[in-house]
Amino acid sequence: VQLQASGGGSVQVGGSLTLSCAFHGDRSSLYAVGWFRQAPGKERTWVATIDWSSKNTHYADSVKGRFTISRDNAANAVNLRMTDLNTEDTAVYYCASDLSGRAGRNWDRYHYEGQGTLVTVSS
Repeated sequence: VQLQASGGGSVQVGGSLTLSCAFHGDRSSLYAVGWFRQAPGKERTWVATIDWSSKNTHYADSVKGRFTISRDNAANAVNLRMTDLNTEDTAVYYCASDLSGRAGRNWDRYHYEGQGTLVTVSS
């Protein structure tokens, strides 16, 4: 399964943005989809995950209550709705697939292709 993130852009503090992760190919081996982000000069960090079968969701403490990850079956996508954005949310956002069921929050265990999408939050 191939994933491609899109929907990034520039927004002011307090604003909202929805990112989309479109997927193509065989989903039978897909356990979960995760969103990660990498701020300038910093390491890539986990943001959120949705379990494919159960649709259970998991969030990093820094985004809990502000971000919502969801499946869009009609669009073959996983969306990340981001609200109440602040400057610390500025980063390149990536989506990736967990094909083992054991990736958790570990980027190195995810399958990733393509480019991320840049989100810039300004005051």
